[in-house]
Amino acid sequence: MKKLRQWLFHWQQWKTPLLPMKRLNVRTKAFALTVILFSLIVTIYGVGILIPQKAVATDFAHAKQPPSWQHLFGTDNLGRDILVRTLKGMSVSVTIGIVASCISAVIGILIGIAAAVGSRFWDSVINWLIDLIMGIPHTVFIILISFALGRGLKGLLAGIAATHWASLARLIRGEVLQLRNQHYITVSRRLGKSGSWILIHHMLPHLVPQFLVGLILMFPHAILHEASISFLGYGLPPEQPAVGIILAESMTYLSAGMWWMAVFPGLVLVLIVWLIDQLGENLRRVIDPFHAQE
Repeated sequence: MKKLRQWLFHWQQWKTPLLPMKRLNVRTKAFALTVILFSLIVTIYGVGILIPQKAVATDFAHAKQPPSWQHLFGTDNLGRDILVRTLKGMSVSVTIGIVASCISAVIGILIGIAAAVGSRFWDSVINWLIDLIMGIPHTVFIILISFALGRGLKGLLAGIAATHWASLARLIRGEVLQLRNQHYITVSRRLGKSGSWILIHHMLPHLVPQFLVGLILMFPHAILHEASISFLGYGLPPEQPAVGIILAESMTYLSAGMWWMAVFPGLVLVLIVWLIDQLGENLRRVIDPFHAQE
């Protein structure tokens, strides 16, 4: 028994130093995966931006060709390379997602802070507005806003930005309400610090992780809604190289067996959305200390 106790003691002494290293490896792995995903998304986006417009010009001599080494994704009904057109369209979709998500995230954090630090009346009004926005299907709401603003890029951006801020606003509101009851904020008030000083120096540093993660997690929703609205004909104009328009054009030729016109652009769209979603999840693990210590 004595030898067994000594062996167990030495085992615990040897195992304990490894625990911080294990936790560090989890965080390092999440950070490395975040860098890889970000680099991959930026590469796909940059390739789409650098593709010249003449690369997606019509070429009827190569129309409706199946996938080959010359055209990996095949060609469409006008002879345009589907791979080149998909990458070009993804750059447009990512740009719209970035702009709309940034606008929506800023709206969300401002409204969330206003609901938490304002009066009960304004808190009730903002909560009612959040429930209203979250109760209406986003696709229907975006179509209504886009149609009211004359469709096109402006209507699509306004519709996506106006419908994706509610969840982040509710999260920010709850975080600010929790922070208001902290002891160090109470001490700051008693020391004569103003509400704006407390907001800038005490609350905003705690809200930055939620803002960044919420912003990134809005990306896949914004991209999917851009593609779906363009697919339905209420988004970008038909001459714009967007994935939703490519998918809408391919529907006519699916019954003729030209499956590559829809399958490959759809897979690229799903891949980009999945990469952005994984980027947000890993960034949350890196920023959040609770997940970092798993």
